[in-house]
Amino acid sequence: MATASVRTGTPAQQRGRSKGMPEGRLAKLMVSPSLVLIAIVGAWPIIYAIWLSLHEYSVRVAGLSRWSGLSNYQEALSSNAWWAAFAHTMIFTVSSVFFETVIGLGMALCMHAAFKGQGLLRTTVLVPWAVLTVVTAVMWRTMFVSPYGFVNTILGTDTVWLGSSPQALIICIIADVWKTAPFMALLLLAGLQVIPGEIYEAAKVDGATTWQRFIRITMPLLKPALLVALIFRTLDALRVFDLPWVLTQGQVGTSTLSTIAEETFQTNRIYGLGSAMAVLTFIIVMGVSFLYIRFIGGNIRGMGDD
Repeated sequence: MATASVRTGTPAQQRGRSKGMPEGRLAKLMVSPSLVLIAIVGAWPIIYAIWLSLHEYSVRVAGLSRWSGLSNYQEALSSNAWWAAFAHTMIFTVSSVFFETVIGLGMALCMHAAFKGQGLLRTTVLVPWAVLTVVTAVMWRTMFVSPYGFVNTILGTDTVWLGSSPQALIICIIADVWKTAPFMALLLLAGLQVIPGEIYEAAKVDGATTWQRFIRITMPLLKPALLVALIFRTLDALRVFDLPWVLTQGQVGTSTLSTIAEETFQTNRIYGLGSAMAVLTFIIVMGVSFLYIRFIGGNIRGMGDD
């Protein structure tokens, strides 16, 4: 008695096999429309910005341009304003990411602990992150506006907070930490929740203190989530624009790589130089991304294989 053959797979897969099309090729054909769309949306602005950065444009005659090669990049890299913006961006990035990581870790540990009202705490902590960045900037600008802002009223002073350096940059950092620390806490909380509770119970039985459990168990097992959170926030901070722009228009020591590129391109209408500054910002962000993938990404994969 002959045994009937069993056909497995979805109808689409069965039709693909009947026509002799490999599954890998079929998958590429199905994904290719999405990849083309992503390439158009993502790659075209970058290519166009590079094209603009290699030309000089007339401010009097619309559309008149001439090839300038790398002269716009040379001008940008020899500009004191660009290097000042680079320094401000690095200070903002390092400071904000550091404080967001420390505060976010503390928030995550509190939200991870089991106690009455845990849900209310999690909801309250995430409120600043849900607020739009522009709204956050307007709120903080209102608090520090001179001379009738909330802070001056409380302190009884008439300090021009947003018109002085380095106070203006410090306020930008504080505002960013207030808004984004909950995002770090959310990512770290996800990492904490996958750590088995049995490990902590075994450590308690062995007599480990709370601090020892934190150093020997929590931090090593939380490292993959921590590294991912750090790279996300670092890349985001490197291209910060809306917060310093709304607070100070990028003035008084708060200019960043993004604000100076926008000011040069949009306000001053120097399209070639502004595009070159934008491309340099893109290169810096891509460089940090490469370092992450090269040195940190491999460590995450290695820890996941253990």
